[in-house]
Amino acid sequence: MKSIIYKNIDNSPLILFRILFGFLVAAESFGAIMTGWVKRVFIETHFTFTFIGFEWLEILHGEIMYLYFIVMGILGILIMLGAKYRFAMISFTLLWAGAYLAQKTAYNNHYYLLLVISFYMCFLPANKYKSLDAKWNPKIKSEVMPYWVSLLFIIQISIVYFFAAIAKFYPDWLDGTFTKNLLLGSTDIGFIKNMFSKKWFYLFIAYAGIFFDLLIVPFLLFKKTRTIAFIASLFFHIFNAIVLQIGIFPFFALGFILFFYEPETIRKIFFKTKNTIIDDSSYDIKHKKIIQYILIPLLLIQLVLPIRHHFIKGDVLVTEEGHRLSWRMMLRQKSGYIQFKIVDNDTKKTTPYYYNKNLSYKQVNAMTTKPDFIWQYCQRIKKEYEGKNISIFIDCKNSINHKPYRTLIDPKQDFAKAKWDYFSHNEWVLID
Repeated sequence: MKSIIYKNIDNSPLILFRILFGFLVAAESFGAIMTGWVKRVFIETHFTFTFIGFEWLEILHGEIMYLYFIVMGILGILIMLGAKYRFAMISFTLLWAGAYLAQKTAYNNHYYLLLVISFYMCFLPANKYKSLDAKWNPKIKSEVMPYWVSLLFIIQISIVYFFAAIAKFYPDWLDGTFTKNLLLGSTDIGFIKNMFSKKWFYLFIAYAGIFFDLLIVPFLLFKKTRTIAFIASLFFHIFNAIVLQIGIFPFFALGFILFFYEPETIRKIFFKTKNTIIDDSSYDIKHKKIIQYILIPLLLIQLVLPIRHHFIKGDVLVTEEGHRLSWRMMLRQKSGYIQFKIVDNDTKKTTPYYYNKNLSYKQVNAMTTKPDFIWQYCQRIKKEYEGKNISIFIDCKNSINHKPYRTLIDPKQDFAKAKWDYFSHNEWVLID
């Protein structure tokens, strides 16, 4: 088994993936500026909702974030060219981690996947061929890589697709409720909207999503079905890119297919002048400790995180506890409203708190449906009233997939005293 994992193979898939990866990194970074995403998320807001525990990252705010994303874009170009690759890759990973953890209002699974893959790429020999590094220092040039590199990407995308499929097994997906709402909200073009409203179509999309996520990896693994799987992936991801407009993820996901094909096939199509000769007796085991102590534990963590909500009381669709970092992609639409009431415990005077004064439209939408946002915002209210003996009470109701509103937060809970539980259910989130 060890000999298979560490056996050297043609590195063409990794080299081509590095080029694609760098391009997508640059596109994501510069695109975030040009589309106004950076402005909406980091500049026009008074503050950001960070991941809990990373409040110090609120320093990543204001117009300096334009420069921040420009630097990431430049690093993406360096990665694509294989120029100062290790420096560029590590630098981008750190910067992207900062941007990712500094705000969760615009949470997106492909941001998380980009972070995971960036971390992997820091350890991989992706600059050994067709790179400026290899041109500047011919000693590092190599046309091979250990097989575990391809295996790492195959396992990673298998985890993503598997848990994405499992998460879809809930009533509103299986009866087409969510896909119907999603598709109808994606366009204003009459004839397209009419097609999307047909029961057969939104049910087809719902079940096609499940079967695609469940079967795409097995079909890619076998040579006889690989081409069919590739064509299906093209249709699936291009449809998502056009209709759902979910950034680089469709193209990012397509890039993983490189590791399912025989390296020689990739070489013949994209690197025709390359003539790799592999010594079957040669094995690269110098990264053994990296595999054992970094990469395998990270993969195991990703097997645990998506199932943690099963050990937390309540429905994750309602409570959001265990939702993030679990590959629960585009599963539901939530809407809500919230009211804050401040009680001065000395004078018994009650006053409403107007949160619209310092939150963006998107932040309001996120806060009204996500308990951790609510708790974090109450910490800000407490600071604003620092030195005063107050209580904070909340009236918050949510609707999931356009269904009737239900109370999300216990109206009797004083949020001036509420604690946040990182690993289990917060009792002030109502589950009945």
